[in-house]
Amino acid sequence: MILTFTSGFGGVRLRKESPIEVRRASPSRPATNPTQGGRFGVAASHAGYKWWALSCTSLGMLLAATNSGTLIIALPDLERSLHASLLALVWVILAYLIAATVLVLTAGRLSDLFGRKRAYVAGFVVFALASLGAGFSSGVTVLILWRVLQGTASAFLFANAAALVTDAFPKRQLGLAMGANTMVAAIGLVLGPVLGGALVAISWHWVFWFNVPLALVGAAWGALILRELAKPDAVRGYDVLGTSAFLLGLTGLVLGVSRGGLSGWDDAVVIGGLAAAFVLLPAWVLIERRSRAPMLDLTVFKNRLFAAATAAAFINGLARFALMFLFVFYFQGAQGNSPIAAGIKLIPLALGMLLASPLAGIHADRHGSRALAAAGMLVSAVGLAGMTTLAVHTPYWQSGLWLLIVGVGSGMFNSPNTAAMMGTVPAHRRGIAAGARTLLQNTGAVLSIAFVLAIVTSAVPKATLFAVFSGLAKGLSAHKLAPFIGNMHVALWVLTATSLVGSVVCLLRPRHVSAPPARDALPRPSRASALGARDGAGNGRALPARAGARSQRAGAHSDEDRTPSPPLSGRIG
Repeated sequence: MILTFTSGFGGVRLRKESPIEVRRASPSRPATNPTQGGRFGVAASHAGYKWWALSCTSLGMLLAATNSGTLIIALPDLERSLHASLLALVWVILAYLIAATVLVLTAGRLSDLFGRKRAYVAGFVVFALASLGAGFSSGVTVLILWRVLQGTASAFLFANAAALVTDAFPKRQLGLAMGANTMVAAIGLVLGPVLGGALVAISWHWVFWFNVPLALVGAAWGALILRELAKPDAVRGYDVLGTSAFLLGLTGLVLGVSRGGLSGWDDAVVIGGLAAAFVLLPAWVLIERRSRAPMLDLTVFKNRLFAAATAAAFINGLARFALMFLFVFYFQGAQGNSPIAAGIKLIPLALGMLLASPLAGIHADRHGSRALAAAGMLVSAVGLAGMTTLAVHTPYWQSGLWLLIVGVGSGMFNSPNTAAMMGTVPAHRRGIAAGARTLLQNTGAVLSIAFVLAIVTSAVPKATLFAVFSGLAKGLSAHKLAPFIGNMHVALWVLTATSLVGSVVCLLRPRHVSAPPARDALPRPSRASALGARDGAGNGRALPARAGARSQRAGAHSDEDRTPSPPLSGRIG
């Protein structure tokens, strides 16, 4: 029992306090203080901070997903307005993806060194500036340059979103949190195509300008809400040589593949690009193995769970990303729909993700992610195979059904796979781990578009291609559109096979190990806490011992720092 002096209108009096009360009132334990130094939001140690942090990362996911959908639906209008070639039009998408892919690890590295909050907020600000500039573009070349800057900004958003969530949430709720982020992204994918169709009806410039206020709101919200939880990485330095090799190698590969279907595989640029990729990408691996501060720390792949999950993320990007790109031209080109109608027709793809993602995250928290992620890839493969039955005059209910099935499969895969991947790395390496995840997933997305473009444009008459990709194919007969539809089916079969391979890769991760009951989440010296036990999602993340929890998680909160709460808790504050 401790005696303390308190003052009031009645004078000075003694009050008895227990040691627990004193400890809770201490500045070193700010968890009961809802604010921190009078700032908006809550303190980092507050039990409700995780939901505030999730609101910030969800806003970033909403921005990225909505921007993707609005731009893809506007591609035919951009081709007509800017008089762009088909290859230049595709590079409006690819330039953004390559910048985001190559720089995401550098962004993760900088975040680990200087702070995730600072990098995340800066990403929002730069994205707003790049979107403003893109809307004022006078030609497709200028637009591509602004898209590179947009991709650079998105690298800082992608590299930090998963790391911020993993820092803030206890492991038993990590799948739920990742599912919520994926669900928000699905909402963005639902809104994006419809919003893009409406904005194109005004002017294509607004496809970019609408991002500006949303990005500025995200920057302000992140600056107010987020707290730095992880300590800076002790190893300093940047891998300029490795980053350059990967940038040139990936650009050469994507340029060669995307141009090959249009200009022929004997084209000098195609041969040069593929040769550069053949030399530089293997050299990049050798550079990373010898670098003191590598762009990608290859030692993280010694963890079997992380290696299998990142490989599955790459294959998922390869199997699914080009799908929306392909169906925009199927709906607007082959079937002659307006941009708004095409956007509405794409909704089932995002709706399936919206429905499946949170349920998949909750299931993974309780039963593990291995079988669920593999099942998601199988479901996607069924939907992709079903799409090969589509023709020029196929009724919409069929294409809508297959899009819904692929969306459900994607939702089943994404949140459990991300939770498993991020839960297995230590706190001070989560920035680079999130960057590795985005690197491989975006590399798959870039190659997905490049390969699908090469397949679809192969042996199709130039006049038909121009009509399809500019949205002016309404007057063409089914016979003239047959080469495009046939190549679309070939591309879909390739994506189906890729998804099946991804399902097998998902099964290569370790089997699920059951988590202890919620009542055992409080600290207790045990062999499990010393040796490390796998979390409820089968993520392989060690349960820290009481004495070393804060140092192991680098200032982030572990389960023993929190009042136990049920897995479905969804309160903010």
